[in-house]
Amino acid sequence: MPTDTSKRTRVLFICTHNAARSQMAEAIANRYYGDHVEAYSAGSQPSKVHECAIAVMKELDIDISHNRSKHLDEFEGQHFDYAITLCSDEGDICPFFPDAREHVHHGVNNPPGIEGTKAQKLAAYRIMRDEIREFIKEMFGPPCLGMACPTSSRP
Repeated sequence: MPTDTSKRTRVLFICTHNAARSQMAEAIANRYYGDHVEAYSAGSQPSKVHECAIAVMKELDIDISHNRSKHLDEFEGQHFDYAITLCSDEGDICPFFPDAREHVHHGVNNPPGIEGTKAQKLAAYRIMRDEIREFIKEMFGPPCLGMACPTSSRP
């Protein structure tokens, strides 16, 4: 953790396509922890932000509709306190980002390939979003919404 409490913790969330998991994590971290976390996201095979990820984030009043998928190369030479991979533990090959002080893996199943109705897909994305939100809360503590966070609770 950074020793200077005025410095925000730099975090890079990573998944293969930077289409859902890492996009949601970046947005949640910046929205609820932006006073002490500076979050970014990227992938090794960027595609586009998934429409279901956009929809379930909108339910939290977080707009990621203008986000774009980014390649890890865009962050080459930048240093991060954490590189956090969110790849599935079921056969995904997680990309690696070398310029981070600490590497953390939190496996999150990726629902884009699920079959079913739009409502079933959205339900799967809500589960994924909420799992990511809980992981971030465990990692960085309770969010500070509209009030100052005590410096002792900061990462």
